[in-house]
Amino acid sequence: MRKYAPPLVMLAVFEAVAVTLWLTKDNIFYLFNFSYIGASVALGVFLLIKGSPHARRVTQLLVGLYMLVYLGLICNENMQIEGFWYYLFTGVFEAATIHYAVAKIFGPLLFGRGWCGYACWTAMVLDFLPYKVPEQPRKPIGWVRYVTFAASLAFVAALFLAHVGNIERIMFWAFIVGNVAYYAIGIALALAWHDNRAFCKYVCPVTVFLKPMSYFALVRITCDHEKCVSCGRCRKVCPMEVDMLDDARSRENGTECILCMECVRNCPRKAL
Repeated sequence: MRKYAPPLVMLAVFEAVAVTLWLTKDNIFYLFNFSYIGASVALGVFLLIKGSPHARRVTQLLVGLYMLVYLGLICNENMQIEGFWYYLFTGVFEAATIHYAVAKIFGPLLFGRGWCGYACWTAMVLDFLPYKVPEQPRKPIGWVRYVTFAASLAFVAALFLAHVGNIERIMFWAFIVGNVAYYAIGIALALAWHDNRAFCKYVCPVTVFLKPMSYFALVRITCDHEKCVSCGRCRKVCPMEVDMLDDARSRENGTECILCMECVRNCPRKAL
C-alpha cells in the first residue's frame, strides 16, 4: 500500500486547503472546489502508479474543463492572470487570487510546475496537437513571457486608474478574448515550430510566478545514476527539454519540468 501514498497525500493536502478556506471564508463552495480538484489530481497520480498512459490527460481534462467552462464561462470568473490582478487591486482574497496563491505562487514550492502538466486549460488543448516532442532547438526568446506579464498588469492597472465602470464585465470579456488569443498563439507556434509547448516556454505570463518558486519544489524527478546507462531517451521524450540526468536544482531548464512523467515512463532501466 506504500506506493499509493502519493495520491492519498495529494488528496489530503487539497482537502486541508478546502476545509480551511470553507471555514475561514464561510463559503461551502471552496469545500467543493478544492475537494474536486484534489480528487482529480489524486486520480491522475493513482493512474500513473497503475501505469496508465492516459493518467495525466484524465486529470488535465477534469481540472482544465472545470476551470475553463464552469468557473470561467458559467460563473463568469476570470481565472487568468488579469483576474488575479483585478482581485489583488480590489484587495479581495477570492477566486483568482486564491487560485494563484494555491496553484501558481505557493503551491509550486511543493509540486513545482505540476499545474502546467495536469491542470492548465491552455495546455489541455495544445497537448492534443501532434508535436509532443520538440523538433527544433530551444529558442532564446523566453523574455517574451515578461512582456505578456507586464501587459496584463498594465491592462488591469489602466482600467483602475481610468476609473472605468463595470470592470467585472470587462474582466469576463477579457477572459474570453484572452483565451481565444492564447489558443490562437499557442496553436500557431506549435504548428510553426513543431512544438506543442512552445507557448508555455516563451509566451505564457504565468511562468513568471511558476519558474522561481519551482526551483525550490519538494516534488522533483531525480536520477539513480547507478541504474542509468546514459542512453539519452529521457532527454528525447521531454516536452520541456529538461536535463533529467542532472539532479541539481540548477540543471538545464530545471524550472520547466511539468512532471509529465514521460521520462520516467520511457526510461529502460527505471532509473528516474
